[in-house]
Amino acid sequence: MVELAKLFLRRGHAVIIAVVNPPDKDAVSADAVARLAAANPAITFRLLPAPSSCGEEDHFSSPILKTIDVLRRANAELRELLRALPAVDALVVDMFCVDALDVAADLAIPAYFLYASAVGDLAVMFHLPYYYPAAPSSFKDMGTTALHFPGVPPIRALDMSTTMLDRESDIAKERLRQYTRMPEARGFLANSFDWLESRALEALRHGVCTPGRSTPPVYCIGPLVLPAQTSGERHPCLQWLDAQPERSVVFLCFGSLGTFSAAQLGEVARGLEKSGHRFLWVVRNPPEHKDESVLEASLPEGFLEKTADRGFVVKNWAPQAEVLQHGAVGAFVTHCGWNSVLEGIVSGVPMICWPLYAEQRMNKVHVVEEMKVGVAMEGYEKEIVKAEEVEAKVRLVMASEEGNKLRKRLSVAKKMAADALKKGGSSDMAFEEFLRDLEKCSSDYKKTM
Repeated sequence: MVELAKLFLRRGHAVIIAVVNPPDKDAVSADAVARLAAANPAITFRLLPAPSSCGEEDHFSSPILKTIDVLRRANAELRELLRALPAVDALVVDMFCVDALDVAADLAIPAYFLYASAVGDLAVMFHLPYYYPAAPSSFKDMGTTALHFPGVPPIRALDMSTTMLDRESDIAKERLRQYTRMPEARGFLANSFDWLESRALEALRHGVCTPGRSTPPVYCIGPLVLPAQTSGERHPCLQWLDAQPERSVVFLCFGSLGTFSAAQLGEVARGLEKSGHRFLWVVRNPPEHKDESVLEASLPEGFLEKTADRGFVVKNWAPQAEVLQHGAVGAFVTHCGWNSVLEGIVSGVPMICWPLYAEQRMNKVHVVEEMKVGVAMEGYEKEIVKAEEVEAKVRLVMASEEGNKLRKRLSVAKKMAADALKKGGSSDMAFEEFLRDLEKCSSDYKKTM
């Protein structure tokens, strides 16, 4: 959202970012917003008070359901904030804030979604209200059955978003309700670019994802990724990378929530050791050792010593954008969170896809089958990926003809991503088209007090 705000600022628009304070994390959210505000003084941040609890009877079968409920109950505060402003040209909301469409409609403000995942995922979600009720069973019971949606490659049922696997679950029913409402928005601002997902974008623009219903325009304005930090003290892993040959290092990072069991960490360690390649690995404690402060306790005995001449292991966090843009990095083992995928693309680094949760398995399909900028770590859907598979995929990307083809494809994708953001590029023009739409509808929607 901050990177989108910067686009508005560069076009001369004032921006307010409203953040809902979760009821149980007030101090954490306040500190996070304060840090964002300090780093982005041109953007106004408003922390909306945490909605009051409905009482002890509050019980949600999924954390996502709780989040959706909190956001829904925050609509009253959002409405008051918007009413207090002298003029509002548009309301841009997160994908979980579907019920904020009601606030926008009440105040005659055009509402848009910021869609922060793949456009291919959006095509699937638009079509799910038509597809889901007619499916013979829940996706969780359909295994490797190929599902066909407009604009994307076939997706195995087990690779669908984890929230939609059981159609009888509360979270699946709630998400389906949200997907049904999404086309009510004036449009979608997507963190992608035309060249990367042209087929999905074409399906959306031709309305085949929402048969019998109009599809709002989708403006691909990305890639919007956090810029690499160029000032301040450098992380030790970057200094280590400086001493490594070009494209010689495999970077493994699985996001802020990605964790593996101790057994799986052991398999990864053995695979890296047997591969013979240099590596930079961000390791988080396994659930069974979550309070362990010593990194060695999470890894096989002797692993760090055996690989000290070609490996660097970081606990919990590394500056991913800076790492990927370093010339020494030759492959990226990723959980396929969309921001990570985009960072890999803009850095020109081939990906080894190891999806963990949410829509990441769908992103894996887009990366491997549609974009052809990565390969899949086979067995990711099972309890354990074996060391032999880790070794094989590292060798394939780092030292094979297929790996060379991936690098050539990524070189093109990197250039196309940069071109999209240039003046007159597809993403620049899409944002201009969005702004023209705002001007066109201002007479109907613009709010004045």
